[in-house]
Order: sequence, then structure tokens, then C-alpha cells
Amino acid sequence: MNICFIGGGNMAKAMVGGMVKRGYAPSRIRVVELDEARCAAIHRKFVVRATTDMSDAVSYCEIVLLAVKPQQMRQACADLAPLLTGQLVISIAAGIRAQDIARWLGTHNVVRAMPNTPALIRLGVTGLYALPQVREEDRVRAESILEAVGTTLWVEQEVQLDGVTAISGSGPAYVFYFIEAMQQAAIELGLDESQARQLVLDTFIGAAKLADDSKETVPVLRSKVTSKNGTTERALLSLEANQVRQHIIAAAHAAAARSKELGDELGKDA
Repeated sequence: MNICFIGGGNMAKAMVGGMVKRGYAPSRIRVVELDEARCAAIHRKFVVRATTDMSDAVSYCEIVLLAVKPQQMRQACADLAPLLTGQLVISIAAGIRAQDIARWLGTHNVVRAMPNTPALIRLGVTGLYALPQVREEDRVRAESILEAVGTTLWVEQEVQLDGVTAISGSGPAYVFYFIEAMQQAAIELGLDESQARQLVLDTFIGAAKLADDSKETVPVLRSKVTSKNGTTERALLSLEANQVRQHIIAAAHAAAARSKELGDELGKDA
């Protein structure tokens, strides 16, 4: 299938790069980007056709992927609507609901996707939701495109994408926040900056990989590190005393609430 990306930002480039690496023919990919310098850079890097002319690119493709900022989505849809002739439309814009995109475009052949930034190294995870009118074959096509940058997860109700946004969409920032704190602690405990970075990053990578590979649950794995009256137990007691778990859960709920707010704000007609 020929695919057209509307917007040539970091996530679009990550997806284009992932598709090309997986064997997708560059000749089947178009990128619409209003900045001519970015167009030239995208063409040089991926050998795909990058253009400022949306009409030329859309007419060539069976799939259109909207990769513009949420605040630019309504205008992008206004420009795109008269050019559509039955294409599948995939949106990766945070917050904006599929029904609103469908209303602006005049088509219900819309899939909404929520990727995250590890997609930049093809280790992302993407939540997907399709409007009921989307055919099964188009769901498969949408999934295959997003799998170029990681794993995918379908949800059956669009409201669940607010949870996806809060957990995996915003989640890398929570991890980076924790990494920052642990690196600061390492430095305060006498390690230099380079040592602190190596220890913390390798610990996160190793622990996540162990959890992914193990048949045991995360609580069981945690308990195996936590000896009675040992150093780990003392650290975890400090975390519990400061209600760190509750604060992390509250933070995720706050992110989900903001995702819903964005959908309300950006989707209203007034």
C-alpha cells in the first residue's frame, strides 16, 4: 500500500525510518511537510518523496497518516477533506478523538494511534483504536504500519486511549524522572557523573529485561531482591513511608484527566 504522512516531525521520521528498515519500499512513501528544508532533509535521509503539495501526495496513496501537532489538526483536516477518495486515515495526534477527526474529514474510515517516544529507536508501544466502520483489513494495515516502530495494543473503547496516553504515552517521562533522581543519588553517594549514568541506565535496562523475560510476576521479582532487614528493604520502607506508589498512581490519573481535557478542548466546534 502507498502511504502519505501529513507532517514530517520526529515521530513521522521515526515511522518512515522503521518502515524502510523493515523492507517497505521508499517509493511507496510520501511525506507532506510545509518546511522545504525539512522536505529536503527527509528525502536525503530516507530516499522517499517529500513535498509541500498535499494534493499530489494524497492522490497517490491508499493510507494517510496524520502526524501533525494536535493544535494543527483541524486545519490539516480541512485541507485534507476535499482530497480524500476512500483512503484509510490514521491519526497519531494526542488527545484528539477519532469521532472529531471523522467529522472534520467527512469519513469514518479513521484509526487513532497513540505511540510513544521509544518509537524513535523502534522500541515503542502504540495503543490503537478504530471507529466501528473501519474494515478488518484496514485495522491490519494500521497495525502493520505502527509495528514498524515497536509493539501495538488495540483497545475497544476510545476512552481507554486516555489511559494508554497516561501510561505509555507519558510513561517514558516518568522513567526519565526516576533515572534523574537515581543519578543524583549516585553522585551524592560519591560516584562521578559517568559512573552514575552507567549504573542507573544499566540497572533500568536489566531490570526491565528481566521482568519481560521472566515468568514470575513483578512483585515476586521485587521480593527476591528484598532481603529481610537488608538494604533494599530499608529503601522500600522509605518509599512506602513517603507514599511514592500512591503519588505515581495519582500522576498517571492526572495525565489521563489532561488527555480527556485536550479531547474536549480541541474537539469542540466553537
